[in-house]
Parts: sequence; structure tokens; C-alpha cells
Amino acid sequence: MLRQFELLDKVKAYEPNIDEQALNKAYVFSMKAHGSQKRASGDPYFSHPLEVAGILADLKFDSNTIVTALLHDVVEDTKYGLKDIKSNFGEEISSLVDGVTKLSKLEGRSDSFNQAENFRKLLLATSDDVRVLFVKLADRLHNMRTINFIKDEDKRRRIANETLEIYSPIAERMGMQEIRSELDDLCFKILEPGIRDSIIQRLNLLRNQDENILKPTIIKLNELFYKHKIKCQISGREKKPYSIWKKMKVKSVNFSQLSDIMAFTILLEDLENCYQVLGLLHQAYRYVPGRFKDYIAIPRTNGYQSLHTSLIGPHGIPVEIQIRTKEMDQMADKGVAAHWLYKEPGDNGTTAQLRARKWMQSLG
Repeated sequence: MLRQFELLDKVKAYEPNIDEQALNKAYVFSMKAHGSQKRASGDPYFSHPLEVAGILADLKFDSNTIVTALLHDVVEDTKYGLKDIKSNFGEEISSLVDGVTKLSKLEGRSDSFNQAENFRKLLLATSDDVRVLFVKLADRLHNMRTINFIKDEDKRRRIANETLEIYSPIAERMGMQEIRSELDDLCFKILEPGIRDSIIQRLNLLRNQDENILKPTIIKLNELFYKHKIKCQISGREKKPYSIWKKMKVKSVNFSQLSDIMAFTILLEDLENCYQVLGLLHQAYRYVPGRFKDYIAIPRTNGYQSLHTSLIGPHGIPVEIQIRTKEMDQMADKGVAAHWLYKEPGDNGTTAQLRARKWMQSLG
């Protein structure tokens, strides 16, 4: 469990002018409010809002979002009400906590209305301030990380299904791929443990083979770009088990027929280099027809930008290549949350909030 000074240090690392008094006050207030309450794991209940605050601090959200995370279950689960939050922490925090509380009341009711309606309700509830939804996603992520402590298997499956059908798609729609991917895998582990284990075993068998492809391929690509004086970062990764399973179902193929389990990402300094690198790759290697997508010229609705292509790589094996700038990569992983990473010096978060709200409204 994060300690008080550890959370403070996390936030101060990216927000040096943080209101330390407010954050410390929220920490103590929440801890006392939840008192002797316990989670299913037996841990103090306060460990949950603290971990939610830690998740959001890792995403570098403003201090008011962190304070909201610490207080997000106070109104619903303790004797304190919204008036207590307002009198102690002000109008903005009170409004954010109220928004999270309203979203929490929708949980467990997914059977009574369909996914699309859930999605609209959630977006509508966060239309005034998208930080409400960020807190709720972090809340669900921590609950999924600790779901195995719930003894009732039916309840675990219900929560996992709700997460997979509602929260994971919202995270994806917002471009928060890191959170979406982890939510997917945690749900997959609950809902289809046998299939997941089988895919992981196949991945483990391939990993040694991929190691013999991964490093030499990166070396060859670096040699190509070095000749043309292009600075870049190249990394390789394998698809997650749930992503593999979805692709197998959509394409009606088995594991061995998938050609893009291993993919490479090339990060560059500017947009012009992205298209230059694409041209060099297509000149050096035979590309797979129909697999090129330009998400830079035509971004996905969640703001994702990247060039995608598939090649017969240096070792005669099909590989997927993604090409984008470093800033695009932040958006690829964190989506709208990445707006908080690009605050100007001295910006208290207001500009980031406006950018995020405008971005959310553009989703339509």
C-alpha cells in the first residue's frame, strides 16, 4: 500500500507546485472516514482509494484528480456526505466526487439496459469534466486487479463481463490502450481461463523463436535508418492473449495462422520522418498488399495516429510495423489522458482540461 509521502512524491515529481496541504488533508480524511472498513482481501478499505490515486498519479493527472480519487468512495460508503466534502475541499472537488458517485450507482445494473445505453449514460455523466470518468476507470482497474479475493464465482464473472462490455470499450474509445489492455486480460483470466492458459503456453513456445528474430530484425532496421541519418527508437512486442483470441475469432483462424503476433514499433522525432521511414521500408522489403493503413492522415475516432504496414521482414517472416512520433505514442497508450502530459510550465491543469474536453466532444 502506498504511504502518504510516497503518493505526495509521485505527484510532486510532475506537479512541483502542488497544494500539499490539500492532498495530505484528503489522505487523512479518507483514511478516517473509511475507518475499520475492510475489503474482501482483508486489507483496510482505505487501501483501495489510495491505489486508485496511485494509478492516476502514474498517468500524471492534476492534484485535484488525485484528491478526488482519495475521496471517491466516501459519500457512497461512509457516514460523510457531499456537504462534508464541499466544506472541507471546495466546490470543484465536491463536483468531481459527486460525478464519480453517480457513475458508481450504475454499476451492477448492466442487465437492465444495453451496452450502447450504458456508454451514453457514462459519457453524459462526465460531459462536464472528463476527470470523473478517469477516476471511475482507475477505480474499476484496481477492483479488477483484486477480483480474485471475491469468493463468489458468479459475482466475479458478472463483474468481469460488465468490465469487458462497458469499461474496457470506453477506455478504448478514449484511446487509453494501457488500461484497456490490462482490463481485457484481467477479464479474460476470469471468463476463459483455459483458453487464456493455452494461448500463453503457445506464446511461451514461440518466445524463444521470436528472440532469434526480434534482435536481428531490430539490428537490420537500425542499420537501414542509420545509413539515411534517421534517429529512431525501435521496439518489438507480442500481442496480448485476449487480443490474439479476438483476432482468431474474427478471422476464423487458428493460432498458427496469425501473421502478426510479433510487431515492431518505430518512434521518430517528427511527422516528416514517419513517411520517410515508411518509404525506406517499402523499398527495402516486400510489403503485404492490403495491410497498409495511414492513421496519421485519417486518425481513429479516439485520436490514435500511426502508420501501419506489414512486411516480409529481413528473415523472410511477415512482421507488422507501426510508425509514429513519440507524442503520438503517448496518445496511443494514454489517449485523452496524455493531454495532462503536455501542460505548459505554470499551467494549473485548466488548459489540459479544456483540451481533453474538446477531444472528448469530438468523439460524437
